[in-house]
Amino acid sequence: MAEGTHRTLLDIRKDIDAIDDELVALLSKRVELAQEVGLVKGKDNRPYFTPERERQIYEKLDRINPGPLRNRQLSAIFREIISAARAAEKPLVAAFWGPAGTYTNLAAIETFGASSTFAAQDSIQDVFRAVEHGNADYGVVPVENSVAGIVPETLDMFPQTNVKICAEVYIPIHHHLLSTCTTLDEIKTVFAGPQPAQQCRRWLRANLPNAQIIEVVPTSKAAEAALQEPNSAAIANKLGAEMVGIPTLVEHINDNPSNRTRFIILGYNEPAKTGNDKTSVMFNLRNRPGELVTALRAFEANGVNLMMIESRPAQRATFEYIFYCDCAGHRTDESLRAAIETLKGYALETTILGSYPYRDPLDI
Repeated sequence: MAEGTHRTLLDIRKDIDAIDDELVALLSKRVELAQEVGLVKGKDNRPYFTPERERQIYEKLDRINPGPLRNRQLSAIFREIISAARAAEKPLVAAFWGPAGTYTNLAAIETFGASSTFAAQDSIQDVFRAVEHGNADYGVVPVENSVAGIVPETLDMFPQTNVKICAEVYIPIHHHLLSTCTTLDEIKTVFAGPQPAQQCRRWLRANLPNAQIIEVVPTSKAAEAALQEPNSAAIANKLGAEMVGIPTLVEHINDNPSNRTRFIILGYNEPAKTGNDKTSVMFNLRNRPGELVTALRAFEANGVNLMMIESRPAQRATFEYIFYCDCAGHRTDESLRAAIETLKGYALETTILGSYPYRDPLDI
């Protein structure tokens, strides 16, 4: 364009329309290729959700992105493109701890995109069972929070099921105070789940010191309760507020602005190695001194980094414990394979819960 000349809005919009035509044609071609992929996967009985392949796509997008779109914006667009293409291969059902509007619902949407079918479950146990019984292809459950720690209900399900972990996702936690009240002075009761209440403890103490905190699980049910109860409020996210139709009185009341929750994706496929992976292992030990220290040396001796370790009471024996750990690496890595083999020599039982692409908790 010559210097000093300006295009009209009509000319610019014509170019946008032409690009949209090209985009639609290319997206249609991409979905046709996805359908072809689906036929191959169906013949070979391969999983339709492949987080390792999606990792490759997103990493490539980051490398080739010329701007002005930010990488996260481009990834969000492609998440829905991938979701639509996956649905063309085979519509997937993802169970999540519901009802709609929970953070687990957000994690499911972040993982599978809007073209998937989401099935709300009443409990974490129900999510596991939905996958195990074939009522859902995958399940989404919370496993740990950066402030409140481990979600015990999730860990306690693994000894009772054979489902595996095939992916993880981190969701930033932004708690808001929802209420039909117009001022904080009107609020006598606050409905909240145990973790949201703990994560907003300082704010509640400073701003609603006399309010009664009533535990409601999950968070979206707190919003429903606050809508029905006069002089009450709820701690929930914006999706829950929108779905229930309750106003937001105060935004961002969580004490830690960096608060985030890790969610795991349950299924039966075993993602291939990506070079940046995590493996989750469950094991139990004899109840005698020094057993845990000895067992953990299996990882140290083979140079495997332990990223998390937790213990939970074994349900079949009193005062015995099952240990859960997350390790850096893939189960096929030589160092991790050697560490697990050594661990088996000390443990009564050892179960690999899954190897899957590692997600950086700060990259959200």
